[in-house]
Amino acid sequence: MTGYIALSATDIALAAVFLLFNAGLSLSLQLGLERKLLISAARMVVQLLLVGLVLKSVFSLGSPWFTLLIALVMLGFAAREIAARQNRQLAGTWGYSLGAGAMMMSAALVTVFALTAQIRPDPWWSPQFALPLFGMILGNTMTGISLGLDTLHGVLVREQRGVEARLLLGAPRMQALRPVMRDALRSGFTPIINAMAATGVVSLPGMMTGQILSGVDPREAVKYQLLIMFLIGGATGLGVLGAVLASALRLTDARHRLRLDRLRAPRS
Repeated sequence: MTGYIALSATDIALAAVFLLFNAGLSLSLQLGLERKLLISAARMVVQLLLVGLVLKSVFSLGSPWFTLLIALVMLGFAAREIAARQNRQLAGTWGYSLGAGAMMMSAALVTVFALTAQIRPDPWWSPQFALPLFGMILGNTMTGISLGLDTLHGVLVREQRGVEARLLLGAPRMQALRPVMRDALRSGFTPIINAMAATGVVSLPGMMTGQILSGVDPREAVKYQLLIMFLIGGATGLGVLGAVLASALRLTDARHRLRLDRLRAPRS
């Protein structure tokens, strides 16, 4: 089989029938999820249609500046999602900038490394390669960072007395926070660990499936998927570690005191 099979609007609408069925189940069982489900689906459709138009224009222009601009917009939305997914987040600009900084450090670094060392398109910043790759790495890194920070802040509040007791006994702040940070890092690493463990046996990843459906040799699709999974795992690890460490430093001070006053009140 060569080439790809074109999909019509009817094909996509038929696939959405199952989503509507889930919304109906939520309504009948009084789960209260039908509104969120339908709004999320509608938002996804609009966003993907707009992204398709924007990417088509960016690909045709082939400008490094437009490529960088789109990457920064993606980074900004990802940072907003990280802040929104935390029940308790850092107060002030820290709640937004810390997640953005951790993702920029990890996802951008790993993406540039892959483009220049493994994939090597010409030019290396080619938007056809850079933006999809950055998007896959960014999305997974965002999930890990948001889970890690949410766990860190929640456990710190819950274990406040234990942490302060260790600080009063003379433990340095990083040592006093080590059990909490360990829980946060485990939480942030769990999605990518589960994804790697299940890939190939339980699930075929979207990128690999898309390549196979478009006629690419499955062996070549496997190579690309392995590359992507290794890059995602590395970027997620760097991002989660950087974000958790930076937040732990922010929630303590140089006098080794716990500063939970730097957290916002929990969401209602």
